[in-house]
Amino acid sequence: MDIKILGTGCKKCRTLEAQTRDAVASLGLDADIDKVTDAGEIAGWGVMATPALVVDGDVVLAGRLPKPADLAALLSNR
Repeated sequence: MDIKILGTGCKKCRTLEAQTRDAVASLGLDADIDKVTDAGEIAGWGVMATPALVVDGDVVLAGRLPKPADLAALLSNR
């Protein structure tokens, strides 16, 4: 699984990264997690509000911080 966290470094972006890493570990997923902070690259994904989450090339979340259980469910269904 290829996961990208899109965000410029705000508190919500850092929280999404931490929650994603926790969810991947607790679910035992084999995933590469990258943090994308470049505004141009973020816009290239069509994302106008951060934080955003890209899983295997699909933007699955943008502009909000999910509850940890919702994030785990989102990742386990991929």
